[in-house]
Order: sequence, then structure tokens, then C-alpha cells
Amino acid sequence: MIANSAGKGRVIFHIDMNCFYASVEAAYNPSLKGKPLAIAGNPEERKGIVVTSSYEARDKGVKTTMTIWQAKKNCPELIVMPPNFERYRAASKELFKILADITPNVQPVSIDEGYMDITDVNSELSPLEMAHRLQKRILEELDLPCSIGIAPNKFLAKMGSDMKKPLGITVLRKRELASTLWPLPIGEMYGVGEKTATKLIEKGIETIGDLATHNTYELKQLLGINGERLKNRANGIDNRQVDPEAVFEFKSIGSSQTLPFDTVDEQEVRKLLASLAESVERRMKRKNAAGQSIQIMIRYKNRKTITRSKKLYRYIDTKDEILYQAEELFHLHWNQEPIRLLGITVQDVEVKKNIAKQLDLFTYEEEAGKEKLYQAIEDLSEKYGNDVFKKLDTISQDEQPRTSFQKDFLDDYRK
Repeated sequence: MIANSAGKGRVIFHIDMNCFYASVEAAYNPSLKGKPLAIAGNPEERKGIVVTSSYEARDKGVKTTMTIWQAKKNCPELIVMPPNFERYRAASKELFKILADITPNVQPVSIDEGYMDITDVNSELSPLEMAHRLQKRILEELDLPCSIGIAPNKFLAKMGSDMKKPLGITVLRKRELASTLWPLPIGEMYGVGEKTATKLIEKGIETIGDLATHNTYELKQLLGINGERLKNRANGIDNRQVDPEAVFEFKSIGSSQTLPFDTVDEQEVRKLLASLAESVERRMKRKNAAGQSIQIMIRYKNRKTITRSKKLYRYIDTKDEILYQAEELFHLHWNQEPIRLLGITVQDVEVKKNIAKQLDLFTYEEEAGKEKLYQAIEDLSEKYGNDVFKKLDTISQDEQPRTSFQKDFLDDYRK
């Protein structure tokens, strides 16, 4: 058993929701339970790619990233639904509220997974008993299945939650890694992508155990510092803390969208860039942040994708500024070929309160003109407190995330 008493090491849970989008839809509409269900985009807008599917669909050959027509070929009775991110976000919020009932040491990492450090939780239950009770509560209250990994660190907890699905609970202990973790194919190791797996296999590293025992110098030659990091993880070494504040650490905010049709029409391109810039502005306002770099992504008809970025001399946060810089980059790097997808990302993002204003010749006059306003704000703040101009913490419908990959809503469960 992994101890959770003081001085006996950390106890980390990784909670991973099973087929989250499909499970949420089945919880919302019980008639979908037990049926092959796929969540996919609108095929009329060429986003007909399977995002996730129920286990019943997976058993019939439906896989993530498969096109809808391929999925239906494998499973003619497949039910296809468009994603409802508002519904998934609401379910995610309730999930993390349940986790936070047990400990404040909760770190969401995406809409459907997160870590908990239960080391200091005062409970008569063992960690395994706590995991069973938590899993049961999530199933009873939200009608959603999850798997839980229990381990002394985040990496092993994450690997554990992947081992038994659905509704699995797995304990990974360091002393048992040779029998539990090491026999797994290297491609199944968290943190090893397809390209990295290929490089490792070419060097004869076919299992996680092979990686754990391989020469560190050779791994660093092959993968850089990540080679040593991966070897440490394979040996059960991971000192990262469960950090509830990590949700606020974001260095980029972006938005992308596929066009309904491949196009070279500059008016259509400009219209989409304006929409993307507006979306990025909304999300930055919600985080009260600004960024100092801009990046565009262009995907062409043949699916070749390029990204181009530039560093700015000052921080930006408005639609007009974002659009101006994005258009400049676009026209500089577009090769006039038909475009399939466009994206805009503001990088080097910081919360405004952390940004020290550095006045220069371009902004001095503007700032000087606001001197009386600043003085008035200081006077009011001194009288009524620092939050006198704080905006209401509400979110308009337009500010809701359009995809699950946006992570700037993961602190909603605290509100």
C-alpha cells in the first residue's frame, strides 16, 4: 500500500475521465447509453473528424481522428453528434469541485483530467479506498466514469490511470516497476510521441524497461535533455509538485479555424483573420493579459502547414493590434496557394499586473495625457480599496471556449 501519512512519501492521484465527451452526452441523454456514439465536427464544414467515441464504437473500429465516412464504414449504426463544449465545460467544473472537496491540492491539466495530492489528507481510509469512494461519487453524482492512477509521483499516476479503462484503479509502486511498467512498449509511455518512439526503436529501445536501463549519454545525444528526463521517468523519478496555481501559467493564447472551402479570396481571409483576432482578444481580456509576440498558422490545400511569428516591441491585447500584426505576417509569408485553415496566437503572454510599463518615445505622450486619470484612480483606490474598478466576474456567451483545447477556463471550479 502507498502510505499517506506524514514522512512516508507523497501520494498522487491522476483522474482521467473515460470517453469524456461521449460519456457526458450519454449522461445528458440516457438513451445513448450502450450505443456506438462518436463526437465529431460538422462534415459540411469539413470538420468531420472523430474527436472521441464511446467504447461501443471503439469496439467496432471507430478511432479518434478518423473521418466520419471511415467511421461509419466500420460501424454503420454509429450515432454521430457535434461537440457541445458548453456542456463538457459544465461537467468538468462539477468534476473538479468534487476533487476540491477532498483536498485543495488539485491541478487540472485539461477539461477531463487532473492531479490530486492526497498526502496530507486526514482520512481513516487507505489511498485505494479513497480512490474507490471518489470514483463511485463521480459516477453517482455526475453519471460519468473515470479511471484513477495512484502513485508516489505525477508521471506514475498518469501512467496508472491509462492502464485500466473504463472505471479502472491502478496502483503503481516504484519497487514493482520492473513487472508493471517496464514491459510496456516504448510508444505507450507518457511523454513519448510518435517521432520520439521511432528514434528510440531505431536504437533498439523497444520497451520502457529498455529506456530505463539505457546509457544516459546516448539518450542525451539522441534526444537532448529530454532523453535524460524520459529515462528518469522510466525509473519512476519525477519530482514535479501538484500545483493548483499551474492553471494560471499560460504563455500563449490562440484561436484557429478551418475554412468552409479552400480559398485564395483575400476578402474571405481577412474576414476570418478578423474573427480569430476578436476571439483571441476576448480570451485575453478574460485573463486580463497581454502578449509580446504574434504567430500565424497557415494550412494549405495539400495540408502543408507553416507557422511564422515575430517579437513585438511592446505588449498588445486588442483586436485591432492583433489583427494588424497577423495580417502583416500573413501577407509576408502567404505563397498565394489555396488556404484550408488559419490560426492566430499571441505568445509571451503575461498577466497585466505582472507587466512593468516601460515608457518610450512612442507611448510617453499618450501616457502623459492620462496622468490626471491615473491620479484620480489612485485617489479613489486609496479611499475605497484597490478593486474599485474591478469588473464583474461574468462571462458573456461569446467568451465561452469554442474548443476543449483552450485551457483558460480550468479554474472555473473555484468560482
